[in-house]
Amino acid sequence: MSQASLDDDELFGEAASEMRSDVESSLADAWDALPDADDIWETDAENVLGVLNGLKSALDVGDAEDHLRDAKKWYTMGERADAFEDADDLEEEIADLEEALENITDAGEQVGELTATIPALRGTLEDAGSEEADDEDENEAEAEEDDE
Repeated sequence: MSQASLDDDELFGEAASEMRSDVESSLADAWDALPDADDIWETDAENVLGVLNGLKSALDVGDAEDHLRDAKKWYTMGERADAFEDADDLEEEIADLEEALENITDAGEQVGELTATIPALRGTLEDAGSEEADDEDENEAEAEEDDE
């Protein structure tokens, strides 16, 4: 084997190692960008709308999607170049991260829908309560008239 091919093999091995490190680093950054479990569990809000708004903010995935994209980009390059000896762990972690992001995004959308619905529901219930109170006032007034 010539010196040039040995150097090429060493360079390829070094590049493959760096590529794997880039994927692992991007995955770690993506996991770190996800919301903290306590942030979506605990609240200081005084009402349901405050809880929902806080939860909606807590479910922001930040830069996690960008980091996942970087990880997938470098992973795909490494796979196509056959640079990884064993990349099953990377593939599995990418899938786990994608699933976590999807779950968080779905939850955020559901919370967003509730955040939009709750004020309208409250208004409807307040209107129904005031109509009921008006009906009771009318019934009391009629009863008083009948007593006289």
